[in-house]
Amino acid sequence: MSIVVAGSIAYDYIMSFPGRFREHILPDKLDTVSLSFLVDSMRRERGGVAPNIAYSLSLLGERPRVMGTVGQDFADYRAWLEAHHIDTSAILTIDDDFTASFFCSTDRENNQIANFYTGAMAKAALLSFKDQDPASIEMAVISPNDPAAMVQYVRECHELDIPYLYDPSQQIVRLSAESLCEGISGAAVLVVNEYEFGMIEKKTGLSLDEITDLADTVIITQGAEGSLILSAGERYEIPIVVPRTLAEPTGVGDGFRAGILKGCVHGYPWPVAGRLGSLVAAYVLEQHGTQNHTFTLPEFVHRFRAEFGTDRTYEPVLKHLLTFAKENNA
Repeated sequence: MSIVVAGSIAYDYIMSFPGRFREHILPDKLDTVSLSFLVDSMRRERGGVAPNIAYSLSLLGERPRVMGTVGQDFADYRAWLEAHHIDTSAILTIDDDFTASFFCSTDRENNQIANFYTGAMAKAALLSFKDQDPASIEMAVISPNDPAAMVQYVRECHELDIPYLYDPSQQIVRLSAESLCEGISGAAVLVVNEYEFGMIEKKTGLSLDEITDLADTVIITQGAEGSLILSAGERYEIPIVVPRTLAEPTGVGDGFRAGILKGCVHGYPWPVAGRLGSLVAAYVLEQHGTQNHTFTLPEFVHRFRAEFGTDRTYEPVLKHLLTFAKENNA
């Protein structure tokens, strides 16, 4: 059985602005915005939602498959993923284009301004879940990607009866209300942040209760306030893990989703799955870049206990993680 993560694959160009964006925004001039920020550092990192999620899943002992389209400049990135036990067989190279690119500036308050060049990602609809041995897929992830491909993947998962986590996030603005409703309806899990959830409510006209009726489980991340999980009439409030050091927020949500997915495929209780997500998110936040954090499962379990203490709900899961680590050399 496998987890197939469909979504953007990109290079991230991460820049640091030493000031505060808000100090340079004139509220009475928003109709004629003209801003330029002199940044004092830039790095190129491996990124994209799909490999970010897959990388953290690999640290958690899973062997996920990434499904997406890339350009002629992807060879080194592919080798990196394969070296970290990530299946790249569903990644299609578009020879006459470049891999998508994410350009992001972060200020001293961790606010971000970003642009995204689609590149080869625009051809993502060339791929199909019908070509991925649907019976072997335990959980699919439909994350930000070419909008037409996202609509196609939702319909394929419905048709093939593949459980999926739906994460429209950055593409909410590009997806129609009808497409969003279709993606939410029948999703095993819907994951968005609170701002994105508000956008969904506004765009679709659906209330919180109506959205929770459509998806099996709804997860809303709330930044420093933690996350909220709504499932089967139950409400779980999940705390954050305070990072030991603060690097940057890029990719933190992808790390959180990896922890949630680990819980989904192994049937962990939601209070535990949510905390797994919070802890992975902290590891991401402590490093620059989205795939530079690292941990072994025994290290992860030790820190989980230090952060959340001992609880009869937690211990069976933590013991399973340690056994899983031994059996899978994770």
